[in-house]
Amino acid sequence: MVYPSPEEVGVRVPTHLKQQDFYRGFEWALRGKQITQAEHLRLSFRSGYRAGKLYLNQLRRAQGIIPFPMKAQLRLR
Repeated sequence: MVYPSPEEVGVRVPTHLKQQDFYRGFEWALRGKQITQAEHLRLSFRSGYRAGKLYLNQLRRAQGIIPFPMKAQLRLR
């Protein structure tokens, strides 16, 4: 599957970030993967990942798909 680039969806890459890492983070989010490695914690990758997640939420909202509320667990002693 071909995923859109950040420019195609209207996301600008900030000048202080590494463009390559930002793109990788954006695509990683669009694929639905999670941050699991130390290299994913770099600022450029995380910023792209966050932009990708925000784009997916906006896309789903436009399609009428609503997320279920998070299920929280609480332990009392």
